[in-house]
Amino acid sequence: MSKRQFLKALGPGLMWAGTAVGVSHLVQSTRAGANYGFYFLGILVLANVIKYPFFEFAPRYAAATGQHLIDGYNRIGKWAVWLYAILTFATMFTIQAAVTIVTAGLLKNLLHIDLSTTAVSMILLAGIMLILLAGKFSTLDKLVKFIVLLLSLSVIVAVISAFGHGFHPDYAKVRPFEWTNALDIAFLIAFIGWMPAPIDVAVWHSYWSVEKQRDTGYRPALREALLDFNIGYVGTVLLAIGFLSLGALVMYGTGAHFAQNGAKFAGQLVRLFTKTIGSWAYPVISIAAFTTMFSTTLTCLDAYSKVLKPTTEYLVPGWRTAKRGWTVWAWLFLVVTGALLLIDVFASRMKVMVDIATTLSFVTAPFLAFLNYKAVTSKEIPGEYRPGKWMRLYAVTGIVFLTLFSLFYVLWRFA
Repeated sequence: MSKRQFLKALGPGLMWAGTAVGVSHLVQSTRAGANYGFYFLGILVLANVIKYPFFEFAPRYAAATGQHLIDGYNRIGKWAVWLYAILTFATMFTIQAAVTIVTAGLLKNLLHIDLSTTAVSMILLAGIMLILLAGKFSTLDKLVKFIVLLLSLSVIVAVISAFGHGFHPDYAKVRPFEWTNALDIAFLIAFIGWMPAPIDVAVWHSYWSVEKQRDTGYRPALREALLDFNIGYVGTVLLAIGFLSLGALVMYGTGAHFAQNGAKFAGQLVRLFTKTIGSWAYPVISIAAFTTMFSTTLTCLDAYSKVLKPTTEYLVPGWRTAKRGWTVWAWLFLVVTGALLLIDVFASRMKVMVDIATTLSFVTAPFLAFLNYKAVTSKEIPGEYRPGKWMRLYAVTGIVFLTLFSLFYVLWRFA
């Protein structure tokens, strides 16, 4: 593979990373380290390993067919598109609200804005809608690459500095994780739900891959598409470990806890970095954290409005032939409205909002994992693009694990 070919293929994987590196990293990974030290490190790695095939199937499908996964769901049967639509509608408002409320908190902290969280969220989402109205995929692609690089450098410097100070928790102030404790189990489920991202993002990734192909006129070979994805995936795992380490090294065993309020949480998060790097880095870290969450909020809204268009066209007879160009903007407006209503309810309870969104993603994960597996192993996929025997076994094992764990949680929670 030539350097030119690689650069042509590079992009959707980093878009995926830009979406994944958000709440799951800045909020959940840091909370895991702050609350439980390095206890969640193995759980973090295991969650990424289990979910890997279901994200990998997205670039594989796009490279094989030049289409996105919703097309694949339609080939499975109309029931698959209905299932995807129901799962998406059940989670999209909470997911969009969760990423937006964290972004609003970071912006309030960065600019010392004396407005309500709902008002700041409204301004943010209005600005993002204007960007999406005016922008193209190539602009979004370049923006996310820069943001991911900026945050990655910030995390590397902060974690190295934190390790230099050593790991010295006060064990008198530590409460260990307990498998019989309801609060601990609830956080565990929420943590896994978005680690490294909701499985919904696989569908978005396939859509971005198709957009990239249309923009460049180049469909990458399977090897190129998977290399682009794997760079993004491994990068998100390392960053999650970095955020968990930062929480463990700086906050674990100090008796301090993260605030529920978004702006206060943002201030605590930024101080984790500056405590190890130095106060001079405060504006740099604040901007890096905000831009990271801003990119996540933007890519989520962009993805929902776009993937729901073909979903609607497949489910409503005659919608595609009617050429309703406003479908994307109708869904965009609906997602924004629903998210703002939720934000208004949970404005002062950011962590609760995040935990609800991540738990919903955890419960729906087995269904989406199954749909992705069915799409990429269908007869329409050329033989060289289908996952091999070991990858299929790996995926089936992951589906079984996710299903059993979800059943356990549902029974534990309601029975």
